[in-house]
Amino acid sequence: MILYIAEKPSLARAIAAALPSPQKKEEGCIWLPNGDCVSWCIGHLLEQAEPHQYNPAFKAWNIDHLPIIPTEWQWQEKTNTKKQLGILKKLIKKATHLVHAGDPDREGQLLVDEVLHYTKVSNQKLKETQRLLINDLTPSAVKKSLSNLRSNSEFSALSRSALGRARADWLFGLNLTRAYTIKGRQAGYQGVLSIGRVQTPVLGLVAARDKEREAFVPKDFYQVWASVQTHQGIEFQAKWLPSESCQPYMDEENRVLSLPLAQNVANRISNKPALVIDANYKQKKQAPPLPYSLSALQIDAAKAFSLSAQQILDICQTLYERHQMITYPRSDCRYLPTQQHKDAPAIIAALARSGGEIQQGTENADASYKSRVWNDKQVTAHHAIIPTTQAYKTASLSKTEALVFNLIARQYLMQFYPEYDYLASYIKLEIEGGHFEAKGNTPISLGWKALLPNKAKSQDSDEENQNTLPKLNKADALWCTKGQVQEKITTPPAAFTDATLLAAMTGISRFVTNKDIRAILKETDGLGTEATRASIIELLFKRNFLMRQGKQIHASQTGRAFIDCLPEQLVTPDMTAQWESTLNGISLGEASYQDFMTNLEGNLNQLLSASRDMPTSALQNLPPPAKNPFTKRKGSTSRKSTGARKTTSAKTTTSNARRRPKASS
Repeated sequence: MILYIAEKPSLARAIAAALPSPQKKEEGCIWLPNGDCVSWCIGHLLEQAEPHQYNPAFKAWNIDHLPIIPTEWQWQEKTNTKKQLGILKKLIKKATHLVHAGDPDREGQLLVDEVLHYTKVSNQKLKETQRLLINDLTPSAVKKSLSNLRSNSEFSALSRSALGRARADWLFGLNLTRAYTIKGRQAGYQGVLSIGRVQTPVLGLVAARDKEREAFVPKDFYQVWASVQTHQGIEFQAKWLPSESCQPYMDEENRVLSLPLAQNVANRISNKPALVIDANYKQKKQAPPLPYSLSALQIDAAKAFSLSAQQILDICQTLYERHQMITYPRSDCRYLPTQQHKDAPAIIAALARSGGEIQQGTENADASYKSRVWNDKQVTAHHAIIPTTQAYKTASLSKTEALVFNLIARQYLMQFYPEYDYLASYIKLEIEGGHFEAKGNTPISLGWKALLPNKAKSQDSDEENQNTLPKLNKADALWCTKGQVQEKITTPPAAFTDATLLAAMTGISRFVTNKDIRAILKETDGLGTEATRASIIELLFKRNFLMRQGKQIHASQTGRAFIDCLPEQLVTPDMTAQWESTLNGISLGEASYQDFMTNLEGNLNQLLSASRDMPTSALQNLPPPAKNPFTKRKGSTSRKSTGARKTTSAKTTTSNARRRPKASS
C-alpha cells in the first residue's frame, strides 16, 4: 500500500483527482481502487514542546531559569489536530511505501518529515520514502508531478534548515521575551515585551527610519539648466556639472547650496555659444522582468493597489487552492525549469480566453520565444509564480483577486515578448568654460513594455533623462539661449509602506551596518521567509508595536520606547540577516546545522547577560499597554487558506507565522 501524505486537505484532494477512480472517502483519508491511500496533515500537526514539559518549574517565568535550552528536543501533538495525527499514525504503520507531498518549500518539507520521525518510521521505510513536488494543482500538472517522484532523502538538508529555523525561533523568542517581560514587570510594565529573531529587527528598522525623519533638517539646493538649441532649431536641456572649485559651496552629495553661485552661472551662460565635447549614442536592449516570487509580487501589488502583504498572500492562496489559476505562491524563486517551457502554448491559450487587457496581451505573445527565465540552475524545490491552464476562469474572481492575478499573468506574458529596444543618448557640452550634460532614452521598439500601462512605459523619462536628444557630433557648435536656476529642497527618507518594508526585509543587506556581515550576504538574503514576512509585519501591528498613518507605517510610542531599551544587536538586522544566510546555506548543504545551533546558543547567553545587567529604570518610561493582546483566548483562529492555526498566549509568545512553533520569530 502506497500512502501519499499531503500538507493539507486541498492538496490531498488535488492529488486524489489525478489518481484512478472510483475512490472511497473516509474520515481523514481517501482510498484508491488499488488499495493505495491519500491522507493529509493540517499544517503542522506537531509543535515544539512547552518549557514546562521539559521541567515543570519552567511554567513560572523566572529569570533564574534562563536560558532554557533543551538537551533533547521534544515535539508535542497539537490539540486541535490530534485526531488527524491519530489517523495518519495508523495509515503510516499500515503502509509499505510512503510519498511525502508537503508543499515544495522549507516548511513544507519539515511539516511531513517531523510526522514521519515522530511516528518512528523504520530507517528502511524512510530510506525508500519518495518526494512529490507539486507547484500547480491542475489535474494535468499533478499527474506530471506524480510521474516524476524523487527520493525524499534528497531534501534532508532542506528539512534540517527548517528545523534550525524553528528551534532558533523557539530559543531566541522564548528566552528573551521572558527576560525582558520580567524586567518590565519589575519596572511596573504589565504587558508582554515580545522579542523575536525577525520581528524585533523589523521594528528596529521602522523605529530608526522614524527617528531619521524626525531629525532631518531640510536644505535648499540649486541646479542650473541650459536651454540649448541646434542650428536646425531643435532645443534640449543640459544640466550643469559643477567643477572642483565649487566644492566649498556643495554638500557631501555634490549639491550646490549657494544661490548666488547658481545665479551667476545661469546669467553667464545665457545667449552664449555651446560646444559639443562628447556625443555618444548606443542602441541598448532591456530584457523583461522575471516572473514573480512572493515578495516581488507583494511589493508590486502593494505599490499598485495599496494592499497589505498579508492580503496579497491570502489572495494568492485563494488563486492557488480554490481557483487553481496560479502555481504555488509561497515561492522565493523567479525562474522556471526548462521543461516547463513546453506548457507555454496551453497557458497562453488559457489567458487568451480570460478577457480584458490580459487577453489583448496574448495576441502578440510568441510561445516559442525563450527568455532568460528558463534556467534549471536557478530553480530549487519550487519555481516562479505563474498562471496555470485554468487561467481563463477570471469571471469567478473578486475585484482584488483579479488585480493580483492580472499582475501575475502580465509578468508571465512578458517572457514571450521581444526585449525593449532603445537608443541611449549622452551629450556633454562646454559653455563659458563650464561643463553641462544631457541624457536621453529614445524608444525604438517597446517589446515587452507594450504590456505596461501608459504611465509605466515612460518611467525612464524624467527631467534628467529626456526622451529624445538630437543626433550631434563632437565639436558641433550650438547656442545656449538661456540659463535657468531650479530651486530644490532636500527631503527626508520616505516613511516605510507595506511595499518598502517588504523590500527592506527581502534585500536586508542594504540595512546591515557590519561590513563583514554585509560582505557575506547576497542581494536576496533577507529577514524571514517568503511565507512568514507578511505575518511578522501583521504581528507587530497586533502587538501595538507598529501603527499605520494612511499608507505609511510607523513605530508606535510603545514600539519606539521598547526599541530604545534594547541592545543594538537585537534591533539591527545584522545578526538575524547572518542567521538567515546560514540557514539558506544549510538548505543547500553548504553549512552545518550543528554549528548554527552552537553559535546561536552562545549568542543567546550573551544577550541574556545583557538583559540581566540592564537597569529596570530603562523600562520605567514605557507607556502602559492599551490592551493586552497576549492573554490566552478560548479556541483558536484558523486561516482557511492554509489550514494553519494561529494562537496568542501569555504562557508562550508566538510569531503567528505560517506553521511556526510557539516562539517569536
